[in-house]
Amino acid sequence: MIKIAFCDDDLHTLNEMNGLLDLYRLEHQMEMVSTVFYSPLELLAEIEKGLRPDILFLDIIMPGEDGISVAKEIRQYDDTVKIIFLTSTNEFAVESYSVDAYFYLMKPVCTENFFQLMDSAIAVCEREQHCSLILRRKNGVTRIQLEKLIYCEVIGRTIMFHLENGKVLESVGCMDELCMKLAPHENFLRPHRSFLVNMEYISSISNKVIRMDNQVEIPIPHGRCTQVKNQFLAYSFRRKQVLML
Repeated sequence: MIKIAFCDDDLHTLNEMNGLLDLYRLEHQMEMVSTVFYSPLELLAEIEKGLRPDILFLDIIMPGEDGISVAKEIRQYDDTVKIIFLTSTNEFAVESYSVDAYFYLMKPVCTENFFQLMDSAIAVCEREQHCSLILRRKNGVTRIQLEKLIYCEVIGRTIMFHLENGKVLESVGCMDELCMKLAPHENFLRPHRSFLVNMEYISSISNKVIRMDNQVEIPIPHGRCTQVKNQFLAYSFRRKQVLML
């Protein structure tokens, strides 16, 4: 199910956007839920509690806090939501890229533009949902893209997710359950009971360690080196990444 959120201080705009969404939902026979916020403070409060919309239509010019600042705060909790800015001026178009905005939509929004944008954003969301993982964290729920996950390590009942951008996210769980969830994704390798690595980020493998692109070394237990190397080579051949001289 696709989750949509609207945030705008203009009630007329919110009613128009909700009307467009109803038309889209009816025409596409698609199951969607929507949430409306009249102020950025209401939106941020719910984001902090764990609200994770797939697509967010966010007004830029609002009293109290502008949409760009709100988006920057949202990005501290959610890297994947598709933020679509709503505005009547192109003044902030360049700045919108600093928060990885999906699109910059000028008001008034016509039906054709809305439908085309929804088609595009939903297609991306659906692709990402098949290649993402939902983490339950102390401050709510976070979705991470598997292609950005370098490796995981478990310490007690806490799993540490090390991401491409240097962030480390914590979630309660066990490695066995995580491996089962990621089993359909062939790029993950478990060389050690406490580690799971994304083979796309492996730099080299020696007899004792796997060295990742970020220079982290993952230990290989005694007697498992050949198995680990063979699994990595088989994956690389399937991906046509191997050139042996």
